[in-house]
Amino acid sequence: MKKIIFIFLTFMLILTGCGKYGEKDVLRDLNKKISNLKSYYIEGKMEIINNEDIYKYDVKVSYKEKDNYKVSLKNESNNHEQIILKNSDGVYVMTHKSTQLL
Repeated sequence: MKKIIFIFLTFMLILTGCGKYGEKDVLRDLNKKISNLKSYYIEGKMEIINNEDIYKYDVKVSYKEKDNYKVSLKNESNNHEQIILKNSDGVYVMTHKSTQLL
């Protein structure tokens, strides 16, 4: 009797572990989760190639429900930062101007 129960449980475990959960299923579940998000924060790197020049930026994006967001772009070579804000009042672009003392 114990052998039969053990074989049955083993068989069920094998069948359960071999389910078909493919790429389409993953994308469907991901889209469900994304559509229910109220906010998110992402960090990344961006590279812009313009002719021979390559510009590298650190990018930070914050999003909050109802299309409120903040995007920060910081140039890696000269630390120049630009911030884009969007809220219910409008869209704002801020650029930090650094001054150097001689």
